[in-house]
Amino acid sequence: MYERFKRRSDTVNKNRLIDWPTFIGALLLLLLVTVPLMIFPEKGEEFVLAANDYITTNFGVIYLLVGLGVFFFLLVVAFSKNGWVKLGDKDEKPEFGNFSWAAMLFCAGIGSSILYWGTIEWAFYYQGPPFGIEAGTQEAIQWAATYGIFHWGPIAWAIYTLPALPMAYFYYVRKKPVLKVSEACRPLIGRAADGIFGKLIDVLFMFGLLGGAGTTLALGTPMIAQGIHSLTGLPVNMVLKTVILLLCTVIFAISSYTGLRKGIKYLSDLNLWLAIFLLAFVLIFGPTLFILETTTNSIGLLLDNFFHMSTWTEPFQNIGPFEQTGFPETWTVFYWAWWLVYAPFVGLFVAKISRGRTIRQMVLGTMIYGTLGCILFFGIMGNYGLHLQLTGEFDVINVLNEQGAPRAIISIVEQLPWSGLMLFVFTVLAIIFLATTFDSSSYILASVVQKEVDDEPIRWNRMFWAFGLSFLPLILMYIGGLSTLQTASIVGGFPLLIILTMLGWSFMRASNGDIRASENYKPKTINLDPKRIRERLRRKRKNENK
Repeated sequence: MYERFKRRSDTVNKNRLIDWPTFIGALLLLLLVTVPLMIFPEKGEEFVLAANDYITTNFGVIYLLVGLGVFFFLLVVAFSKNGWVKLGDKDEKPEFGNFSWAAMLFCAGIGSSILYWGTIEWAFYYQGPPFGIEAGTQEAIQWAATYGIFHWGPIAWAIYTLPALPMAYFYYVRKKPVLKVSEACRPLIGRAADGIFGKLIDVLFMFGLLGGAGTTLALGTPMIAQGIHSLTGLPVNMVLKTVILLLCTVIFAISSYTGLRKGIKYLSDLNLWLAIFLLAFVLIFGPTLFILETTTNSIGLLLDNFFHMSTWTEPFQNIGPFEQTGFPETWTVFYWAWWLVYAPFVGLFVAKISRGRTIRQMVLGTMIYGTLGCILFFGIMGNYGLHLQLTGEFDVINVLNEQGAPRAIISIVEQLPWSGLMLFVFTVLAIIFLATTFDSSSYILASVVQKEVDDEPIRWNRMFWAFGLSFLPLILMYIGGLSTLQTASIVGGFPLLIILTMLGWSFMRASNGDIRASENYKPKTINLDPKRIRERLRRKRKNENK
């Protein structure tokens, strides 16, 4: 009797940890967007696309400047005294080894989208190159092999990393058991973090993440379905796509239930080993010299033109004889907006798994490991497909234009030696990539809707968001509204431009104040005392009240 009462009491106490206004607010906002899309799909799509065009056209410059600014801001932080702050206690070692840490942050930040775009993105640039270059020329081919690495490179991972700074700092240095975007903004907004403004920040973050997850699903599911079709002959239809989604849901639900140290870690490790096997196989048995030379050339071209690519706005098009291509808005601005929507989620996750590392290790590790992984995918998978096109072994462009990107991607894999085995590996990898992204997403969503996260979010909370992440996209997949939800999330994520700036400012304000007040400051060994920090903040609040 006592044990039953104790279990019931523990459940009630845990449920009190749920931040119900944020929990319900995120669901209501998502329903307010998805229900009209279900009832009026054509009008809804028209409105969302018009809003997206307005934002990317009129505010595209802001996205470009914020992306470049975030990149340099993080470099300054990493090599300043702030970068030496330890995320945890003085003698604490990293909670996860470098391999598992890199695997988890890469799988959370990229997902199955890297298999999709890493294999086929070059083909879009080949046909519609930047800078007014003529399609299909040698210059267009060089940029086709380069621009994917740029879009998935240092700036993308810098945008991902920035939110991790204040979140990791407050969680591991100031020992605040809260994983919320609003909490990370507290040094700037003060008590407003506990009010409506703070709830709004968290709800916008969750809406962006749910929409971003829908994007990943929209890209990954048709590609996986094509892979299964090639392996088994099963027709690509909604039944097959539903089975794929349910399979991924079961995988990431089990992983989310078992927690961070077991499920998510092991699934990410398996994911990375499969990715290494796939890339090594393509590099060794594919056109090795072409892949190495083209990738090296792309890196050099990117380094030579990094600032030009980061700030290109096509200013002279549509003036006089010049024709506007819309390349910056269609690709670069869109990608920066996409990374921005995902940034608080990835930042939260990177912060949670970075215990025991310094700020510098977290920043540089995330940017370097993330960029390196994307270079390998675009350099190997992308250039393998490009080689097939240039040599005439397989007409990738024709399949892309006639049958769509998922069919073109699977067709590229089918040209490999032992195509059956490699297609199986590719399809399994895509399923696990999709599962790990949703796995990490459900974990973070559960963390955000809790008032405190002592070690891990409550299990029923994790499971709710695990199934919630797949239920709404499943409905939208049946009515064809996933792409519209993706665009809506990017439009709704526009305020995150301001929130991202607030997060960076918040971190600098908090960490600089704590470092100045610390008596233990020595270069390269900054270990801040949480008790002294709390006492200093208590005195500060007391003086303010006076």
